[in-house]
Amino acid sequence: MTLAQQDIDARVQAGFAKAAFINDLGIRPTACGPGWVEAELQILPRHSQQNGFVHAGVQTTLADHSAGAAAATLIPDGFGVLSVEFKVNLLRPALCATLLCRAEVLKPGKQICVVEAEVFAWADGKKRLFSKATVTLAVMPIADTQPR
Repeated sequence: MTLAQQDIDARVQAGFAKAAFINDLGIRPTACGPGWVEAELQILPRHSQQNGFVHAGVQTTLADHSAGAAAATLIPDGFGVLSVEFKVNLLRPALCATLLCRAEVLKPGKQICVVEAEVFAWADGKKRLFSKATVTLAVMPIADTQPR
């Protein structure tokens, strides 16, 4: 199944718009295509941990949600994704004005998708990688993703 770009855009925008926590943090999508999503976050004081660096939870949330959005670009209508496992390597302390993420599907599937997400910033024309996540997501009927 391959969606048209306008359908991918709409699916990604809706996935970010419906996620209250993502909106509270200020994360927004910037670009997308089949199997990939890019997102950004303007860093505010509330995103910091006790030493002034971007909190690991903020980086993890950015990576996890972007990974889910990337997987969602490859699943059929009527289905959603839900993270079942992720691993994050925090490579260096993040100190920047804007945090960026690019998530790419490594293995699409009918039941499970595996996605890799990089969290980084640009500094002096160079990509500064802060963390890297591998996210495993279950593909499920949308009715099964509602709270019980």
